[in-house]
Amino acid sequence: MHRKTLFQKDFILVAIGQIISIFGNQILRYALPLYLLNQTGSAALFGTILACSFIPMLLLFPIGGIIADRVNKRNIMVILDFSTAMLLSLFCLLVGKIDIVPLMAITMIILYGIQGAYQPAVKASIPVLVDSSHIMKANSVVDMISSIASMAGPVIGGLLFSVLGLTPILYVSIGCFFASAVMEIFIHIPFEKKKTTGNIFATGLGDIKESFRFMFRERPVLWKASLIFASSNLLLISLIMIALPVLITQHLGFASDTANRLYGFAQGVVATGAILGGLLAGVLSEKLKARVSPLILIGCALSILLEGIALQALSAPMGIYVVLLIGSGLLLTLQTLFQIQMTAYMQMLTPKDLIGKVISCYMCIVMGTIPLGQLVFGFVFEHIESSAYLPFYIVALIMIAISIFTRRIFYGMDHLAER
Repeated sequence: MHRKTLFQKDFILVAIGQIISIFGNQILRYALPLYLLNQTGSAALFGTILACSFIPMLLLFPIGGIIADRVNKRNIMVILDFSTAMLLSLFCLLVGKIDIVPLMAITMIILYGIQGAYQPAVKASIPVLVDSSHIMKANSVVDMISSIASMAGPVIGGLLFSVLGLTPILYVSIGCFFASAVMEIFIHIPFEKKKTTGNIFATGLGDIKESFRFMFRERPVLWKASLIFASSNLLLISLIMIALPVLITQHLGFASDTANRLYGFAQGVVATGAILGGLLAGVLSEKLKARVSPLILIGCALSILLEGIALQALSAPMGIYVVLLIGSGLLLTLQTLFQIQMTAYMQMLTPKDLIGKVISCYMCIVMGTIPLGQLVFGFVFEHIESSAYLPFYIVALIMIAISIFTRRIFYGMDHLAER
């Protein structure tokens, strides 16, 4: 069926469900790690638990992709949102009754694991719900929704957390996941059940092999581009995820309540940058070619370099904070533009019957470096003290080198897409 317009009923319902679910997820991802950082004061523990939380998500990306190709994607979304609401309800019952560190670690691990199974279903539903001519715009809409919710979540979460503490945030998140699940019940996503032979483990292993075989043998440009994306997550995103909360709440000298609110506002600014990236991707969808990706990544590196210069050259805490916000917002604008571009090319260069599995493998590759980066940067900022600018300089220089030496890969992606 040819869909002349992007905003069909089912796509709109998916989008609204994403707004509610991601908002609940973001205020939670803001509050839980910050609560742990405030309770322990350890950047290394903060980075370690964030890194460990990513591991089940990475393991479940391929499984989520297999399930997304063999089970109705709507049912996956509904079940996982209900499951998240139940998990948070259990967390509410246990918080304050057992040691917060293992409780937080287990909760974060399960939450990220659920996201690992959830996101492939969302990504794989887009090519089914929209015409191929709308894929990049559809991806930009979904990413902008994610960014808007990500912007509002930390800002509201920061206010709630600084004034009322953790409990109200948990209640709001439970309500969001429950409402999202109810909304998603009414979505119709075309689905044709596949026949399976042998046991489920053999089938799953065969699907994973088929996905990686396609990426490495039939479309090697895809895994090469995935590794470049993974390196940007390792260097850029991991740095910002650890540096912002640690610098704002511990290194710049703000009072505790003020630091929490400033960090929430910083998260909102970062999400605003991601929204701008989504808007740019939508506006430039007809002209945005892969060959401009190296320039986008160099822009990301320069944003990080700006933050390093501020940390070394400025002495006023608020001045440093403002530059950190500007640099991080610009970084997320460009990184989101790059992310949407790569996802759209991945979808365009993959047969529809392999999209769920291939995207899950792609997400596993590109997200796999984040926990490693968080672990490393957590220990770096635990011990670096007055030289906090050095990681920013090192990361910027490495990213510029990667951008220059990998530009031919992106030309190859354009060549394949134009055939």
